[in-house]
Amino acid sequence: MSEFNNVTIVKKANVYFDGKVTSRSLIFADGAKKTLGIMLPGEYEFNTADKELMEILAGDLDVMLPGASGWQTVKGGESFEVPAHSKFGLKVKILTDYCCSFLK
Repeated sequence: MSEFNNVTIVKKANVYFDGKVTSRSLIFADGAKKTLGIMLPGEYEFNTADKELMEILAGDLDVMLPGASGWQTVKGGESFEVPAHSKFGLKVKILTDYCCSFLK
């Protein structure tokens, strides 16, 4: 899906790691939430309360998922899931555009 219709956009940006990771929140009529964002090259660790689907729209990164024995490369057009109540690491290689869906 290349666009979302009938959503509420939260104007205030989500800013992490001194502005190296930013996103905007989208809220759908059914209460579902997604964020659309950009990550600059760097290494980051995130915590999540909800299960997440991270779709990499463009870019190149490595992800360390909970319980994984090594880093997995993810490029534009690919995605990965993160379990609820966990943390994961990212090594962003180039400017990366992403969509994160919070799954209930």
